[in-house]
Amino acid sequence: MQSTNTQSTGIQVLDKVKTNEPRGANFFRIHGASGASCVAKIEGAVQRVGDVVEAELNLVQSTVSVARRSPFEVMTLIKCKIVLAIICVLVTPASTVHANEDNGGSVLTESSAVGVAIRDNPNLAEMQARYEALAEVPAQVGSLPDPMVSFSAMNFPTDTFDRNQEAMTQLQLGFTQSFPFPGKLGLKESAAEYDAQAVGYSVDELRLQLIKNVKSKWWQLYYMDRALDTVDINRALLRQFISVAQTKYETGKGLQQDVLLSQLELSRLMDRDIQLQAIRRNQAIQLNILMDRPANGLVDLPDKVSKMMPDLASENELYRRAEIVRPRLKRMETQIDAAQSRLDLARRDYYPDFKLGVTYGDRTGDNPLPRGGARSDFVSVMVGVKIPLYAGRKQSKAVSQKNLELQKNRYALLDEKGLVTAAISTAVTDYRRAKQQFSLYGGGIVPQAQQTVQSMLAGYQVSEVDFLNLVRSQMTLFNYELQYWKALSDAKQALARLEAAVGEETIYE
Repeated sequence: MQSTNTQSTGIQVLDKVKTNEPRGANFFRIHGASGASCVAKIEGAVQRVGDVVEAELNLVQSTVSVARRSPFEVMTLIKCKIVLAIICVLVTPASTVHANEDNGGSVLTESSAVGVAIRDNPNLAEMQARYEALAEVPAQVGSLPDPMVSFSAMNFPTDTFDRNQEAMTQLQLGFTQSFPFPGKLGLKESAAEYDAQAVGYSVDELRLQLIKNVKSKWWQLYYMDRALDTVDINRALLRQFISVAQTKYETGKGLQQDVLLSQLELSRLMDRDIQLQAIRRNQAIQLNILMDRPANGLVDLPDKVSKMMPDLASENELYRRAEIVRPRLKRMETQIDAAQSRLDLARRDYYPDFKLGVTYGDRTGDNPLPRGGARSDFVSVMVGVKIPLYAGRKQSKAVSQKNLELQKNRYALLDEKGLVTAAISTAVTDYRRAKQQFSLYGGGIVPQAQQTVQSMLAGYQVSEVDFLNLVRSQMTLFNYELQYWKALSDAKQALARLEAAVGEETIYE
């Protein structure tokens, strides 16, 4: 009589579990459609199902001893445990954040991370300060050299030091000014302005690279969170399966190797979790440094992100835009202009510079007779010309040097254009590959793997599928989920690299 009640109870439990099993819950979770209210409802449903199943299992265990259980009773108990394990795993939210705890209650989105980095990154601030410093140079080098003011006491007699004794004794006040050949100062100022502009473009380039690095690190962290979620789900599932395998082994319906292999798979997942936790921490450290935050600061990312995969402009269009707006190319073009100004300045050095001086001499005393009268003061004017006497060893060599530097900058620009186009093409290729994989996993492989697991579960319930194959099929499903999130992360990182390579965010059709 007890056996009949137990069988009836077990069938009722299984029917209850099947009735409450959310269809497509696994694929639903993969695509991230979980909010706070949805998670609360799911957790409530799981709790209710768990309470019912646990109560029924306790009833079975309390009324039938292991030695007296019939094969049908044992299989009913095992099936209940398996279904409960699958339900718990399927509805477990994949929104677990592996940043330990919320950092002050704030969630770090991709845009907020970029904003913090641009505002606080010390390397970017250093480059900005350098640009502002160089912006003060052109006015300095474009100005005339400082004049020279001199004071002299001339021709004082050493016996008396009397100003009236000798006619040439005087106090002189002089003014001297150097004048470079016309055009030299303008070329110096022009070269300095180009240098400042080049550093300004370096600031823009560094900002682009900073944004790219922040976005890449952010998406790597996001992928690590999803990977850790997947590992947690696998571990929870394997623990339930180990319990099921042990139950079958204790009742003589299973093999010890099923238990051992399940434990081995669980240990491997634990090892993988340790590795992923370390990788995530290292990536969080790097992201914190980019944002000028403490290296050990917690980084809490949102669960829900945009999965839009927009179409890109053609590669030739992206090449054209990069040639126009990429700061690195504009900086090198400016360096060419600066080198041209220095070459023109070196050629102007063949022409002389000038120096002009004026001296006023104050005298005292009277002229001797018969001229008589007070001695007049002196005024002197001096003009100097710098002669390029060693032009063959100095000016000619300088012109050759500046010409070679100009050629070097032109070749560097051509080489950099090739690198930029290569970076654009590589990023486009990576994006398209990741986009196709994302679509394939989300629309094909993952649903197919889910159906396989459900089929395996149904087969195991009637002892037509091996236990290990059931475990492996479920692990395969979650590994495909891992690849799904990896494809999303790779696509977003490729977009970040593409934006940096082009020099702007306008990379779409």
